[in-house]
Amino acid sequence: HRTPGGISPEQILCLTCLLFSSQYSAVDTNPLSVYIMQPIWNKIIKIVPLWIAPNLLTFSGFVMILVNYFLISFYDWDYTASGTSPGLVPTWVWLFSAFTTFCAYALDSIDGKHARRTQSSTPLGELFDHGLDSWATSIFVLSFFSVCSRDNGKTGVSVYTMYIYLSIVLFNFMCSHWEKYNTGVLFLPWGYDISQVLIAAYLLTGAVGVEVWQKPFLFGYYITDILVILLIGKCLDPSHLKKTLKNDSLYEGLLPLASPLLLFILLTVWVVLSPSNILAKQPRLFLWMVGVAFSNVTCKVIICQMSNTRPELFHWFLFPLALVVYAAISGLLGWTEEAVLAVLTALVTAAHVHFGVCVVIKNSCGMNSPTAFPFLLTGLKK
Repeated sequence: HRTPGGISPEQILCLTCLLFSSQYSAVDTNPLSVYIMQPIWNKIIKIVPLWIAPNLLTFSGFVMILVNYFLISFYDWDYTASGTSPGLVPTWVWLFSAFTTFCAYALDSIDGKHARRTQSSTPLGELFDHGLDSWATSIFVLSFFSVCSRDNGKTGVSVYTMYIYLSIVLFNFMCSHWEKYNTGVLFLPWGYDISQVLIAAYLLTGAVGVEVWQKPFLFGYYITDILVILLIGKCLDPSHLKKTLKNDSLYEGLLPLASPLLLFILLTVWVVLSPSNILAKQPRLFLWMVGVAFSNVTCKVIICQMSNTRPELFHWFLFPLALVVYAAISGLLGWTEEAVLAVLTALVTAAHVHFGVCVVIKNSCGMNSPTAFPFLLTGLKK
């Protein structure tokens, strides 16, 4: 039996028992983070008032990412605004994007430090942090695509390339938590600091204009190409392959990867075989749905990892998605394919938000509160 949020009573009990008995374990080997950013965060954390809840820092950073994403979407819904000269997105939007991205990155980096500083560290806070990170990862990338611009025949990135890039980043995030599921230690990939690249990209665009992305930079390659290569290189960092598959069997070790791989296969089939070329017609809507779906799948793995429970072989979203994909590629949806995508995206987003709220409420029992608001206002953190 599962709760409305999609978690079992067993998982709730395990997470509750872990509230005051578990230690957060993570390894960050990125030289940029270790030697430059961490000293900066250690200075910033000293000016944060002790009365501010660590979870409020986490949530505030995520809200800033969302505000930035929706602002860019308003000016560039179909990823074409930066393909013209001059661009159609106001300069202040790019500068605002750099500011919000830096703030979100800073808040996500100091929330755990603040929790340990206020002696309010708990696994529930860790779950809240990583759950929002799993969603924010896709939002970061989708916002960056507006800088790259959609392929217009001369410059830009094709929507299919965008889909592949997003999938690589999401799979990289998933692999980090898959490794923790097997080892108990989270090895942070170097791609975790991707937001620093985005900050530089936004500042460059705001200072010089979108034209900087439309001219070859080095050996015929555009700056966009170089940034994308850097992005993929950081996401394919081999550190997440260390010490994996320590479970009793290979099957148990690989079980958390089943749903993400099936999800990617179904989505790719839809992209490739769609009669109406759905990704080209609604790239922002489709890619948003991809990010939310992967986030929900990853959150289930994080919960299983933290509660020492076995993950489901098939995530619930795979079944309605399979029906929609079959109806789309077989021609049953016809001209309604875009409308069905919009409805599916709305339902998946609503279900994901509902899932997150339920997880927080169900596991806040130690606070004797029926709502999630005290969780954000008191010191429960990782």
